[in-house]
Amino acid sequence: MSGKTIAEKILAAHSLSDIEISPGNMINAKIDLILSHFGTARIVLDYRRIRPSKLRKVFDPSKIVVIFDHYAPAPNEKMASAHDLIRKFVKRQKIENFYDIREGICHQVLPEKGHIRPGMLVVGGDSHTTTYGAFNAASCGIGNTDLFHAFVKGELWFKVPETIQFVISGKLPYNTMSKDIIIKIAGDYSAEVARYKAIEFSGETMENLSIASRMTMSNFSLELGAKFAFGVPDQKVVDWIKKRTTELFELIKPDADAEYEEKFNMNIDDLEPQVACPHTIDNVKPISEVVGTKIHQAFLGSCTNGRFEDLEIAARILDGKIIHEDVRMIVTPASQEIWLEAAKSGVAETLIKAGAIICNPNCGACFGGHQGLLASGERCISSSNRNFRGRMGSTAAEIYLGSPATVAASAIKGELTDPRDY
Repeated sequence: MSGKTIAEKILAAHSLSDIEISPGNMINAKIDLILSHFGTARIVLDYRRIRPSKLRKVFDPSKIVVIFDHYAPAPNEKMASAHDLIRKFVKRQKIENFYDIREGICHQVLPEKGHIRPGMLVVGGDSHTTTYGAFNAASCGIGNTDLFHAFVKGELWFKVPETIQFVISGKLPYNTMSKDIIIKIAGDYSAEVARYKAIEFSGETMENLSIASRMTMSNFSLELGAKFAFGVPDQKVVDWIKKRTTELFELIKPDADAEYEEKFNMNIDDLEPQVACPHTIDNVKPISEVVGTKIHQAFLGSCTNGRFEDLEIAARILDGKIIHEDVRMIVTPASQEIWLEAAKSGVAETLIKAGAIICNPNCGACFGGHQGLLASGERCISSSNRNFRGRMGSTAAEIYLGSPATVAASAIKGELTDPRDY
């Protein structure tokens, strides 16, 4: 019998089916944790359709986390009503792991609060739940129908995915970041390279990346079609998790003879900063080919790049400089913990003095919810994960994706700029 990949091992440990854990096979598996945000309102409405609804309970309130991040605070009456509906449901169901508008973005807050551990099987009502693969958890986003089923039963069906491996070597050049690596992968291999597959990132480059940078890789992997996206299961993960939970856990590593559908080797010694151009994430060009493109907004934040190291590199580039008069720079820390660190370290002061606007921790401009909408004809350089037409407001606007360093450098000049110049 051949060895197993990380995804296969975690699914095997959670399987409720008497079926071989082999790519393509369908299994039913028990869920360790469910994430839900404003979409919980739909779940509440589904619960109301069950009779008698007052007697129907969630499968285990301790294994559900509900958080407000997409529309926080509520920007209109519709969202305020949805929040009210959810707050009442959470109390009625005795869901203690509830984070109201104060905490930040789900994919940052859950690991910070100790909810994520290696070996877990996690599902979430947000597509970028793949982020937790950076912590050696099998995590994926699901739709409302599956989410409702998971709320009720605590289990869900999975097709065992094929696994592909990216072996990344080399040292990141000055002012390039893990975001440049993952955008480069999208450009070279397409947004379909990992469709319903698990990704394992490995190699010396991945080992040297911080946990925050690995989170960026796992997060953006959803845009490659990934079902799961695992970082390196090593001591860095252990140390990060142990600071946030006393729960026991064990790293899940692939077997030496694990079978991969395909392996890709990548060296990043000479990697140039990368930009995903409108209107797809795999329309990728090196910064040298788009330098000089005028921008009107620069967004630093989101579940992809709103962490402290992202704010810190932006502050280093912006230190002593002023953002271009024609540019609005919006910064949203991914969590209150990050916001406080930025305030205490002086990073926030540097950003503000440069002319940036710092918003409360939330999803913000990433999806055009209620902050940072673009007008017709405007362009934005964003550190987020999607540049689809109409994502940030007008369908006649353009979104370019880049690293936090590229966002900051571009904000200074008012046009797409190579961050290696700073």
